Amino acid sequence: MNKKDFDEMIGSVREAKRIMRGAAKPSRVFTYAKIDVRRIREQKFRKSQSEFALMLGLSVNTIQDWEQGRRHPSGPARALLSVASRHPKMVAEVLLKQAAA
Repeated sequence: MNKKDFDEMIGSVREAKRIMRGAAKPSRVFTYAKIDVRRIREQKFRKSQSEFALMLGLSVNTIQDWEQGRRHPSGPARALLSVASRHPKMVAEVLLKQAAA
């Protein structure tokens, strides 16, 4: 690693420490719209928590945590729920075929 890259990395680490201490504000913050898992499950799929968990390949506890706000879906689960909210029939068809295989 050359000196310029190293100095830039050290500067980033120092900035991160200042942000964590509250001495500086982050240059950007990412926020995501909340996903209403219960609405998707009840209105789009008409499934119980256990049926929805089985369909998605998740534990019932995960579904319950999402619905009660203790945790929030992220990554691939968030993407799948976003698609499921807009295209429930397509997602149900694909996931139910996969579960039957």
